[in-house]
Amino acid sequence: MSTYTVSGRFQSRGDYQPFTKEVEAENEDLARERIYTTVGSQHNRKRTQIEIEEVSAA
Repeated sequence: MSTYTVSGRFQSRGDYQPFTKEVEAENEDLARERIYTTVGSQHNRKRTQIEIEEVSAA
């Protein structure tokens, strides 16, 4: 497993809130999926309300 740094933004009350999170995953696609589930559940947002801008190996 590798550590990935994922940055992006999500909709919050008509505005966008930026985020940067580190996750452990086997590849970039799984890191994106983990961010969708984590940010979506923490902030009650759907996948369409989350924009991932960058995924990089840490």
